[in-house]
Amino acid sequence: MKYCEFLNRQYGTDYISVMPTNLYGPNDNYHPTHSHVLPALIRRFHEAKEENLLEVMCWGDGSPLREFLYVDDLASLCVFLMNNYSGNEVINAGTGKELTIKELAELVALTVGYKGRIMWDTSKPNGTPRKLLDVSKATRLGWTYSTELPDGIRFAYADFLSNPTRIER
Repeated sequence: MKYCEFLNRQYGTDYISVMPTNLYGPNDNYHPTHSHVLPALIRRFHEAKEENLLEVMCWGDGSPLREFLYVDDLASLCVFLMNNYSGNEVINAGTGKELTIKELAELVALTVGYKGRIMWDTSKPNGTPRKLLDVSKATRLGWTYSTELPDGIRFAYADFLSNPTRIER
């Protein structure tokens, strides 16, 4: 981000720094141990549904708050900024909305069609208590996201089902 700022000042370039929140969507990484929370939950609940498991264990207590942005909305913001912004301020890319990991797990389970119980392993870490970006700069410029989380999770799950590499373990 600073490098872009210095290039802009020294050479008159017009680079823009965008800082996204947690992203999800098509072509995500659904690896069982090396993925981020949302694609990991999609895989975990899908496999639990397929195997008729009575419960799914999730880490922590479900209380941390997270914000998620669908990847197409990030692309939309980047194009918007290229056409409507010139400056050295970092622009946060997000929704400005947060939910708990527990609420996220319940939403993913509902989307996937998993009907078992969600259990919480409190011996595992919760992670950072809260991650929410201030998206007021993007909003003031006239941009807002368009994909609500339930719709985005549906799109991501459809991608997961159509992605042959999802079954790699």
